[in-house]
Amino acid sequence: MWGEWVEEYFNGIHRALEALPREVLLQIIAQIEATARDGGMIFLCGNGGSAATASHFACDLAKGTRRPGAPMVRVIALTDNVPLLTAWANDTEYRRVFAEQLRPLIRPGDLLIAISGSGNSPNVLEAVLVAREARAFTIGLTGFEGGRLRDLVDLCLIVPSACMEQIEDLHLILQHTITTVLRRTWESTAVAVPILNQEPLPDARHLSGS
Repeated sequence: MWGEWVEEYFNGIHRALEALPREVLLQIIAQIEATARDGGMIFLCGNGGSAATASHFACDLAKGTRRPGAPMVRVIALTDNVPLLTAWANDTEYRRVFAEQLRPLIRPGDLLIAISGSGNSPNVLEAVLVAREARAFTIGLTGFEGGRLRDLVDLCLIVPSACMEQIEDLHLILQHTITTVLRRTWESTAVAVPILNQEPLPDARHLSGS
């Protein structure tokens, strides 16, 4: 029985992966690449497993794409500042935890990537509204039928599945695909300049202490 369930789950992932709209994925890659190249900020948000994906995505965009001569991606996961997130949740409403972080930061030319398996998470939708008010570009990663997020963002990729776990699996595959394509793109066009300052760090043993 367990073996059957395992195969059923794997087959569901395979079907969803095969049915992913490639043209939408390519548009998303192009938008992220253009935002990074133009120096715009990229923001991400999500809840639960989608929060983990948002943080993972931000990490891979910031570090995983770093190559000599490549754009340095300016990216923030709104899921990562736990004190600020809990302050907004405690003092106002949970639906505002991303929107109020985003409001003073986002500008025209920036990008918000909103991740919600259902497409109906109130705090994710509120963040999208703030991004739209700021005339930033908005991307949604969702599943099922897309929920309210589908019609609220500029570009939406809906994982064709009704299984939340498989939707979250595919979102992680998508973020790894995107960062891999960006890295290979920038590797092929990079010029020979150092990624980081190669000057040696000072020897802390020679620094005076108090």
